[in-house]
Amino acid sequence: MSERMEYMGNGIVNIHIPFTVKRRGGRKLILSPNGDNAVFEAKPHQDNSLLKVLVRAYKWRKQFEASKYKSLDELAEKLEINKSYLARVMRVNLVAPDIKESILNGTQPRTLTVTELLKPFPEAWEEQRGWFGFSI
Repeated sequence: MSERMEYMGNGIVNIHIPFTVKRRGGRKLILSPNGDNAVFEAKPHQDNSLLKVLVRAYKWRKQFEASKYKSLDELAEKLEINKSYLARVMRVNLVAPDIKESILNGTQPRTLTVTELLKPFPEAWEEQRGWFGFSI
């Protein structure tokens, strides 16, 4: 569906612009009609959930590298967390540095969520940018 304008008479004009509204953290975001996942929001916004995942990934990697644990299973047991969750968070360490930086700065695409970040993603940094909604 594309934009259209119709004159209704008596000085009334109806303008139809397709868009998608997405809820995120209790806020409503308007997604663009051209399907490029751009979100209309003017200022940078740090997403605390994304920041928390970045911090955990970094912290847990440092713990694992400096520890006597032979596997992530042992580390998960020590941290008393689900092994699958630990592995998904640890994978975030493989995200491109510029993507991590944009999350820290709050300039990441508004469609990038923790759920999306913890799903399997491409290893190549160039592919990650498109995968996570960054303009390439």
